[in-house]
Amino acid sequence: MPAFQDALGETYCFGCGSQNHKGLQIKSRWEGEEAVSTFQPAEHHAAGPRHVLNGGIIATIIDCHSVCTAIAATYRAEKRELGSEPSLWCVTASLTVSYLKPTPLEPGLPVELRARVVETSGKKTTVACSLFARGEECARGEVVAVRVSDAWRGGPS
Repeated sequence: MPAFQDALGETYCFGCGSQNHKGLQIKSRWEGEEAVSTFQPAEHHAAGPRHVLNGGIIATIIDCHSVCTAIAATYRAEKRELGSEPSLWCVTASLTVSYLKPTPLEPGLPVELRARVVETSGKKTTVACSLFARGEECARGEVVAVRVSDAWRGGPS
């Protein structure tokens, strides 16, 4: 199964955009009712201490993984293939992140994101997401994603 991000076409998002070659390039997939992503942080993703993952990077990957989960869930709810036309798009309406413990940053140690839809109401989808390192939950986030028209992606007119 292709990653959500690969099925969504050309996007330039720093966290998940397939076209942003300097971005984080996270990839998300369904695993049952959960969306899962594994991200391998690089040395330059450090916080003040070099052995801890930067909180902004954590927030970014939670946000992107959750919004892509909301998009994929919207396609799924409409019984449509991910990325099919007309395209569906969601954006972040709110993001809350709780940092539970420092996320270790070590060569070869990936972090895992696990997200699930907790509520859908009209154009809003609420997604809960947890970030794990070494099997321990290090951060938890909630994203409210709002469906927008595909014209939103076109930029200023």
